[in-house]
Order: sequence, then C-alpha cells, then structure tokens
Amino acid sequence: MMKKLAVLCLLALNAGVLLAQEHQMSKNYQAPADPLVQQKLSQWQDLKFGLFMHWGTYSQWGVVESWSICPEDEGWTQRKGPYGETYNGYVKAYENLQTTFNPTRFNPEKWVAAAKRAGMKYVVFTTKHHDGFSMFDTKQTDYKITSAKTPFSANPRSNVTKEIFNAFRKENFMIGAYFSKPDWHSPDYWWPYFPPKDRNVNYDPAMHPDKWQKFKDFTYNQISELMTDYGKVDILWLDGGWVRPKSTIDTAVDWQRGIKFNQDIDMPRIAAMGRAKQPGLIVVDRTVAGEFENYTTPEQQVPGVPLDHPWETCITMGDSWSYVPNDHYKSAQQIVQLLVKIVSRGGNLLLNIGPGPDGDWDPVAYSRLAQVSGWMETNGEGIYGSQSVAPYSTGDIFYTKAKNSNTLYAFLMAGKDSTVKFEPTVTIKLNNIKAVKGVSLLGQKQKLKYKLKGDELIVSLPAPIQHNTGYQYAATFKITY
Repeated sequence: MMKKLAVLCLLALNAGVLLAQEHQMSKNYQAPADPLVQQKLSQWQDLKFGLFMHWGTYSQWGVVESWSICPEDEGWTQRKGPYGETYNGYVKAYENLQTTFNPTRFNPEKWVAAAKRAGMKYVVFTTKHHDGFSMFDTKQTDYKITSAKTPFSANPRSNVTKEIFNAFRKENFMIGAYFSKPDWHSPDYWWPYFPPKDRNVNYDPAMHPDKWQKFKDFTYNQISELMTDYGKVDILWLDGGWVRPKSTIDTAVDWQRGIKFNQDIDMPRIAAMGRAKQPGLIVVDRTVAGEFENYTTPEQQVPGVPLDHPWETCITMGDSWSYVPNDHYKSAQQIVQLLVKIVSRGGNLLLNIGPGPDGDWDPVAYSRLAQVSGWMETNGEGIYGSQSVAPYSTGDIFYTKAKNSNTLYAFLMAGKDSTVKFEPTVTIKLNNIKAVKGVSLLGQKQKLKYKLKGDELIVSLPAPIQHNTGYQYAATFKITY
C-alpha cells in the first residue's frame, strides 16, 4: 500500500485538499469498453462492503507489511529489534522469516462465516506484497509459502491463496487478487549489483533492457498463474503505482515526483491475458489513470462528494494494514458510520483485517464484525444496490437511493454513545420530489406520519419509537415516492 495515513486524521483532513484529491482521481478516468467488464463492474458496485486482508511473514514481527526493508520509508517505519543496526543484516533476518512462518490456526472458513454475517460481499487478498513473498504456489520463485524452506509448506492447506479463494467463492463472494507490481526480492527489480535507494527499481531499465524484460516476464508469469490455477477471479487489484510508464507520472502528486525511471510493466499484455483466462476481469492498476484502472481506490479517506466514476475506499479496521499486537481497532459504530458515509457518496468500503502469525484474526476483529452484522441485518437494504442521491447528507443524516426503484433511505447517525436519539420529528431533505407514498423506519412495521413542505419531509415519531434505545450506530428511514 502507499504511505500510510493515520486513520484518526481521516475526518479532519482539509476539505479543499480532499476535493483536489478527488479531482485528481477522476479527471483521467477511462470507462472500460469491454461489455463483460462493464457488467462485472456494475455488479461489484452493488456489493458495497468488502474484506481486505494483508498477510505475510511480516506478521511474525508485527511490523507494517514490507515497508521496513525499503530505505526510502525509514522515516515512518523504522527498523527495530535485534537486527535493526544494519540494513543488510535486517533484510537477511526479514527474509529468514520464511523459515519460521507456520500459521497452523489458518482456517479460512472461519473468516468467511464472520465476514458473511457482517454483510461483506467480496474479498481482496494479498497474494504478494512488495517484499516479494508469495502467498501462493508460484513456480517463478522459491520465496513462497509453499517452499520446503517454509514450515507451513507441510500443511495440506499451505497454498493459502487457493484455500482463501475457494472458501469465499463457495459463499458467493466476489474474489479479488491483490498483487504487488514491484518485487523487492526479485534480483531483476532490486538488482543486487546496486543497493536499493528507495521503493523504485534500482537500475535504469532503459540501460538494462534485458534485465527489465526478465522482470516483466516474471510478473506476467506470476499473474498468469493466479489467473489460471485459482478458480474464478473477479478483480486483479494491482498495487505499487510507481511501477508505471513514465508518461503517466503526474508531477502534481508528491510521491510520483520521485519516480526517475520508466517502469512500464506492459499492462496491455497483462490485462489481455487476464481477461482471456478470466472474462470480465476488473483490473485495478491503482493510481495509474486510464484503461487499466477500472475503479479508483482512495486510501484511508472518505471523499466529501460523490465521484464521477466507480470507486472504493480501502480502510483499516485497526491502525495498521498488517497484524500488529494490541492494535487499536475501530468500534462497530465507526465501521458502520464509515460504511454509510462512503455508500452515500456512491462508493464501496474495503475494510482490512490483518491475520496474525498463527493464521487467525485478533478476537476483537470477530467481535466487531459480529456487532456490525446485527446492524446490517436490519439496515442492509439501504446499503446494497444503492446509488448516491442529492443532497447526499445534511447534518447527521446521510442519503442513498435504491438502484431500481423510487425508494430513498435516510440514515440518522448516532452520537458518541452509539445510541440513536430520536426527536419528536425528523426533517429529511428531498431533492425534486413532489409526492411521497410512504415513510417507515427499518426494524419497525408501522407506517410513520409525515408532511411534505417544499423540499423538506417532516416525519413524526410516536412516543414508543422516541423512547426506543435499541437503535445503535444509525437508524434508517425508508421513503417511497
């Protein structure tokens, strides 16, 4: 993932900066021309809520994924522990984590059950992060979970990517394969002849075209394996946006100014192969605007207004993408309200949980999903298959519209104590709606009284509802017109 933003700063970001970022993400969006991709993308947009998982050998140290081996990022993910004194010693110890990785509590069906109950509809799993350790049975390298060097290779479920995809697919989840384009373990990306200086390739591909071609072929072959041997795959989620044609660099984006070389990985070849093997494959070449970024991926942020194209925000349940002992997990209220805000802007929420070195999630993650599941059972109809609708939000109320009917949903957010406080009347803003057929509160059978005055729908709440303290996180009004 790109440089990590503190989640606690999420809602405090300057609105002007957010709007600039939103414009940046959308100005070069190119809708896919393939009808099968269009269809798959439309299906994906209706799902709204997905599970992301960052998992690798780094979970044993409880560090931030691969980043501690990247010299550029020492400022925010320092080398620590007994191996931190020298860079080469640290990298050797890091890569040696392969020889102790043995997540014997790995049980993807347990994850599926928890995610399904919480209302998640798709999964994106890190088949390989920037460190190059493959969480699948690649034939291109021995730096993988199924290598004889890795203790877990003796486990019948050692090909964890295949096990995860199969388990989630059985429950009708859409399947996404995260794959890092850069590979800091590959001698054809970080050539041992030169020391790495930053996250980029450490030689000029134009001066060493044969070596770069080897890396392109290595990348192509690994992705081909994922597209061939792992069942139906719906999304190819490519990270590491600095691996890109130099012509696509946007110097207005700070981190892109540090890309010195043309790192063209030949996306037309990769996408054509992927779609030949997986018709309708959604390709997410994130941050590289154009033909192969079928949806955009704002990270750890909620856009202030709807975007003009398909998008998904990826956000951590804890403070970190990968497993960190005693991580601080978001409350169920925070998760629900993030989901509502994102969906009200027309996006999807991809919520990340990092499995630990034993192969399981922190118990807190299961607890949070169980709490979310209760809310989704009552209110999910206002989430799935919905679209953004003006005015999007007014005060503590956020709006969605059913995709295929004249139905609006107004989510009244709870305050800090997580319980929704009802006043005798609730004012819901409408946009160009001249007549309303009915109003109800999800979870209640009775119809509510209302009056329409201009663009305001004033809903009266009877005393039993006003005093009902059972509504947690957000209450949903359903308006038909």
